[in-house]
Amino acid sequence: MTAPRMNMIQAINSAMDVMMERDAQVVVMGEDVGYFGGVFRATAGLQAKYGKTRAFDTPITEIGIIGVAIGMGAYGLRPVPEIQFADYIYPALDQLVSEAARLRYRSNGDFTAPITVRSPYGGGIFGGQTHSQSPEGIFTHVSGIKTVIPSTPYDAKGLLIAAIEDNDPVLFLEPKRIYNGPFDGHYDRPARNWTAHPASEVPEGYYRVELGKAATVRAGEAVTILCYGTMVHVVAATIEELGVDAEILDLRTLVPLDIEAIEASVKKTGRCMIVHEATRTSGFGAELSALVQERCFYHLEAPIARVTGFDTPYPHSLEWAYFPGPVRIREALNKLLKD
Repeated sequence: MTAPRMNMIQAINSAMDVMMERDAQVVVMGEDVGYFGGVFRATAGLQAKYGKTRAFDTPITEIGIIGVAIGMGAYGLRPVPEIQFADYIYPALDQLVSEAARLRYRSNGDFTAPITVRSPYGGGIFGGQTHSQSPEGIFTHVSGIKTVIPSTPYDAKGLLIAAIEDNDPVLFLEPKRIYNGPFDGHYDRPARNWTAHPASEVPEGYYRVELGKAATVRAGEAVTILCYGTMVHVVAATIEELGVDAEILDLRTLVPLDIEAIEASVKKTGRCMIVHEATRTSGFGAELSALVQERCFYHLEAPIARVTGFDTPYPHSLEWAYFPGPVRIREALNKLLKD
């Protein structure tokens, strides 16, 4: 029997529904997530089905949302708090870094913080500087927090279920530009939905996608491209247009990182390009570049290339200049393959 087609919002909603039904300790909380169903409707219907004690609205206080979630987790619940946009997660940094990430270590394993913090992130929707940021690099620096970024509806549901079941805090960043369909990077073309994409077939019931395992989106011999989230689709479309024999790895989780898959691919191709939307300086691409250099130096035939956002606030009027689109990816690839 064929699985139903879902977009990423529906898949995320299904994951929470499945886990709330399986485990009475799972609760959903955040600004407008209850009756309203969330600003993107990712929690639609959960309060009506499970009641106001299992899916409830919170005050507009990110530090409070995460602080309460940590306390819930320490006493046996599995909270899934939503930060409405990743841009507003910074007030909660102290709770996430100083409390959630350290709780297991500090208590010698007596307490854990099994919380899954969901948050839409990234640009491509004309959200400007306060609704377009990609803060994943900040959290990958913090020991004790896992960082997950899906790129398809199928992965989004399976990864979210695995995150909710994990006994440590997980930051689950949802690329909002691909909530409703994959994006090829050409903003001037008609939008596409997920219907024609094979990864939109999402089983209605329970399944997991293991954290820490990258996916090979496309096998190739000429160059390895490391990417995640929206960039997986932008890279894949650009490679198809150029006809380059590239191997594309969708990292899916940044922490834990599937370094074995990365190492095997780069040693095979001899070239590596990293693509992410976050700012360049101290972005996660810098860590990836260091790891590839340390492990694959004698196999590299050219310097590692990075295509990223710029070191500026996310500009509203110049969004598509900032966004690592097909033009910048093509330029970097041409240079990398000539070296």
